[in-house]
Amino acid sequence: MLNIFSKILDVNAREVDRIKKIVDQVNSFEPKVKKLKDEDFTKKTEEFKKRLEKGESLSDLLPEAYALVREASYRVLGMRHYDVQLIAAVALFEGKVAEQKTGEGKTLSAVPALYLHALTGRGVHLVTVNDYLARRDAGWNAPVFHLLGMSVGSIIQETKSFVYDPNFADSTHGDERLAHLKPSERKAAYACDILYGTNNEFGFDYLRDNMVSSLPEMAQRGHYFTIVDEVDSILIDEARTPLIISAPDTEPTQKYYEFASMVGKLNPDTDYKIDEKAKSATLTETGITRVEKILGIDNLYEKDFESIHHIENALRAKTLYLKDKDYVIKEDQVVIVDEFTGRLMVGRRWSDGLHQAVEAKEEVPIQQESKTLATI
Repeated sequence: MLNIFSKILDVNAREVDRIKKIVDQVNSFEPKVKKLKDEDFTKKTEEFKKRLEKGESLSDLLPEAYALVREASYRVLGMRHYDVQLIAAVALFEGKVAEQKTGEGKTLSAVPALYLHALTGRGVHLVTVNDYLARRDAGWNAPVFHLLGMSVGSIIQETKSFVYDPNFADSTHGDERLAHLKPSERKAAYACDILYGTNNEFGFDYLRDNMVSSLPEMAQRGHYFTIVDEVDSILIDEARTPLIISAPDTEPTQKYYEFASMVGKLNPDTDYKIDEKAKSATLTETGITRVEKILGIDNLYEKDFESIHHIENALRAKTLYLKDKDYVIKEDQVVIVDEFTGRLMVGRRWSDGLHQAVEAKEEVPIQQESKTLATI
């Protein structure tokens, strides 16, 4: 076992050594870029784009481009990328996972990789964990990208979108980093060279784009390159929760209250099994027999198969979805609590009758059922 870990560490050390040589090349361009005037930065960006058109690769441009970004950052923010941040930036450019400790400047490390890939003109995304960071990081780094001739946008919940505009000023929120983010159409935000947003918003926009009736209605313009912040949380933890767009299906019904009452008569030791990890509940053979007696039918699967789904939802609501943890009751409504941020997700509902089962458990008015229109 120790040998395996040793090999992994050796591979990692060799990779860092390889990237350090690239960083040395970046450092060699520093004296050159320091001589540039502010108006020369956009000219360098155009020069890089032309070199790409003539056949050079992004890797060929990386050392000089990263040196340019570091100088732009220093002039605009007063922050010069340390070599360790450039090592992370090279790893991110290559599509690798880069781990940085708190305080090592992850936000700044992403800027060179975003800039370099944005030179292709295909649009790049940075996925972060919440709306605040999506706006803050966009507003913080946008002046650097602006000096380099790149446009920056941000998308957050409720289809709100912003584009950085240095001539726009909004002082209502009291945060200078957000002052120049101008409200915009969703499509305009996606047209920016660099776009910051949460994984949910990128995902829901993808679903909405797949529901439009014509191509001009689509907001996104493709999926070329993305940097994911807190990658373990977004691609592992949050990936367990599907994104769903739904619509009202049928009228409210009394049946959910009846099923909520019925599961109270079941024995947790013998009548059903709970899987907390998968958040599922299934009736056992004993449980099915007991339900058949309660309903007065001979074969539940043949005569009332739909009831099994509702009963299992009622069981999930009773045993797996807890008040003041998974949801709260607000104005006689069940409001979902985001398990990762703790924020109330007003307007969001669980699908396939689960939300109605929770409403029945809490004895609040049951809203209309919803049908899934799109999911990922």
